Amino acid sequence: MEDKIEIADKKVLVDIVKLVQKRGLRGKLGGWKEFLNSHDRKSGARLSDPSKRPHEILAAFLNTFSKEEDLKFFDNVMRHHTNQYILERLKNKSRDSPEQILVQVTLQHPLYPLDYSFPSIDEGWIVVNVKNKPKVMKSTAMVAVDCEMVLCKDGTEAVVKVSVVDHNLEVKLNEFVKPDREIVDYRTTITGVSSQDLEAVTSSLADIQKSMKKLLSNGAILVGHSLHNDLRVLKLDHVRVIDTSYIFQSSDGSMHRRPSLNSLCQAVLGYEVRKKGAPHSCLDDARAAMNLVLAKIKHGVDKEFPISLVQDHVPETEMAKLFLHKIPNTVNIESLHKIIPGEFETELQPSKKGQGRHYSALAVFKNPQEADDAYENVQGSQLKDTYGRPQKLVKLGTSDTLFVRKMVSEEPNGRTPSNKRALETAEAVDVSKKAKIDKKLKRMAQHA
Repeated sequence: MEDKIEIADKKVLVDIVKLVQKRGLRGKLGGWKEFLNSHDRKSGARLSDPSKRPHEILAAFLNTFSKEEDLKFFDNVMRHHTNQYILERLKNKSRDSPEQILVQVTLQHPLYPLDYSFPSIDEGWIVVNVKNKPKVMKSTAMVAVDCEMVLCKDGTEAVVKVSVVDHNLEVKLNEFVKPDREIVDYRTTITGVSSQDLEAVTSSLADIQKSMKKLLSNGAILVGHSLHNDLRVLKLDHVRVIDTSYIFQSSDGSMHRRPSLNSLCQAVLGYEVRKKGAPHSCLDDARAAMNLVLAKIKHGVDKEFPISLVQDHVPETEMAKLFLHKIPNTVNIESLHKIIPGEFETELQPSKKGQGRHYSALAVFKNPQEADDAYENVQGSQLKDTYGRPQKLVKLGTSDTLFVRKMVSEEPNGRTPSNKRALETAEAVDVSKKAKIDKKLKRMAQHA
């Protein structure tokens, strides 16, 4: 690690030192300010901004750390920076093969900056180090992944099943995973996983991460549908990806529509992944994602492949719900019953890491009519999310707000949102987020 620190760019070392301060980590000579007081008697901690210190001071401080977990953290940050460099390179080059072009399409999609902004330097995350070598960068090897997730007591999601196939649809990984947190909802009707399935399971998330890292370390491209959801629960950061929810253009021309895997398979491959109401199959979904990529390549990645998506069926039980999102943490469940009229039960939704001061919940009514009546009586500004679903912006006092959203579209074509877990927990990208994405893309283009 000492050699890596010595040759690292100053901006990387600055980032690490700032994170060390944030986490309160201490080396053999203490924390950053204590180190400065002992190492630089003239200025001491008065000049504590890492960005204003020379490379050799930053390196000397980081070399006072010897604990394995600290060095592993440093290495992860370095991998993250290296991958960010490679990511920019991939966006500007690497159009040598159909597979590389589809990687480009994914990286340049308007939703990529939002969906794939992972907290990859957080504890437990693995950053796959893609070596900056021509052979690796030009690799056309592909593997497709799909995961099943359960809801845990702390409000987060955990992966319980992982399936991976190669481009020949041969199984490379197909395992159950034992979460390290208490499970409160197996979502068996959706996941097909029950508590009995996990009784004899010993594989941990760390075990799965090692297997995934081995599959991807030689430059393999990772394929999946709404792949960011899988990477988030796997705590895996990989830059060479193809997202099948991005690479097919809807006939209405909207880049912000993410079709469901089932809809895509019907439109592109001519078959359903599963019958309505049937639970998910990781293996079937992974193979379906790979088949979609292979179909795109066979058709010609530079040719238009307009599709007319089949409307996803919205169960009556889902239409009896309202989705409440961007709820300030200062607003408790009891307060929600004062804001939303009618009688309903509240279901808290899994929180995303980095969600910060907000949470999401479902208001579950007895039937769709009661949900509709409650929505109509909510006092707020009428809006629509990017999938065409009606939602209202509700003001809470002087500054706080929340959104109340219906579960079904009212657009003329009747399309409903259908990302990977469309009606479970996913929060749609609203107009304000679209604006942020567009601004971020402009900044990236200016610095490219």
